[in-house]
Amino acid sequence: MVLYMNALLYGVGGIVVAGMALLVAFQERLVYVPVLPGLTKSYPITPARLRLLYEDVWLRSEDGVKLHAWFIQRIPDCRGPTILFFQENAGNIAHRLEMVRIMIQKLQCNVFMLSYRGYGASDGSPSQHGITKDAQAALDHLMQRTDIDTSQIIVFGRSLGGAVGAVLAKNNPDKVSALLLENTFTSILDMAGVLLPFLKWFIGRSTGNGFKILNCVVRSPWSTIDIIGQVKQPILFISGLQDEMVPPTHMKMLYAKAAARNRRCYFVEFPTGMHMDTWLTGGDRYWRTVNEFMEEHVSVNMHDESNSSSTDSHAS
Repeated sequence: MVLYMNALLYGVGGIVVAGMALLVAFQERLVYVPVLPGLTKSYPITPARLRLLYEDVWLRSEDGVKLHAWFIQRIPDCRGPTILFFQENAGNIAHRLEMVRIMIQKLQCNVFMLSYRGYGASDGSPSQHGITKDAQAALDHLMQRTDIDTSQIIVFGRSLGGAVGAVLAKNNPDKVSALLLENTFTSILDMAGVLLPFLKWFIGRSTGNGFKILNCVVRSPWSTIDIIGQVKQPILFISGLQDEMVPPTHMKMLYAKAAARNRRCYFVEFPTGMHMDTWLTGGDRYWRTVNEFMEEHVSVNMHDESNSSSTDSHAS
C-alpha cells in the first residue's frame, strides 16, 4: 500500500512538473492571442468598409520589426485630440473598428490604431519587451506628424492594451497628455491564477502572499500594478462590473495604487459592462464620461499652455 501511494504521489508530482514546464516553455502562446480561433491573421475589414478617412502607416520599431497601423481622421487636418489606441489581446485592430468608428463620432477625435508585433499585418512575434518598443514607435510617429496637435495625444488601453498604455505613459510624461484604462489587469502573474486556479500556489503578486516559485520565469509579467503609481498624467479608470475575464477588483487595486500618488485619478464603474463591451452597454454615459474627462484635462492643459506662452511673450 505504501509503495502504491508513493508511486501515485510521484506520478502526480511528475504530471504537475511536466505541466509547469510546458506552461513556462509555451507561455507566449498562452499570453498572446493574435489570431482568434477559426479565423486568419489577416484583417477581415479595413476602415474603408466603414467609410472612415484613414491612412495605412508602416513603422519600424527600435529593434527593426516592421509594424502596421491605421491613422483614422475625423476630418482632414483635424486639430482636435488624437487617441493612441491599444487593443485587447485576442484578434487584431480590425475587430475594434466599430468601436473606434463610434469613438471618433462621440469624442470628435483622431484615432491611431497600432498592430502589435505578430498581430495583423505586423511582423515579428509578441513579447512584453517587443510590444513596449512598438508602442514607443507609434507615439514617436505621432509626435512627428504635422497634421495633428501633438500636445493633445491621449493613450487609451483596454485589458492588455491598458498594460501597454500605462508603460508608455509612464515613460513619456511630456508627450502623453492623459491615460484611459479599461478593464485592465494588475499583472499577468495574477491573471494566471484567475485563468488556471491551481497556479495560484505557484504564481502571483498583487493578490498573493509570499514568494511564488514561477514568478521569476514569466517573460511577460506586464505588472501594471507596479507601473501605475509612477504615471503622473491624469488617469481615467473604466471598470465593467460584469467583466468575465479580468476580475473588477484588479481595476480597483490599480486605481488605489495610482490615487495614492496622483490626485488626477478618476474611477467609474459600469454595472452591466463585460470585458469587451463596456463601451457598448455603457451607452451615452460611457462616452459622456470619457468626453468630460478629456475636456477637463486635455483642453485645460492646452489652455494653460496657451496662457503661459502668452504671458511669456508679453513679459519679454
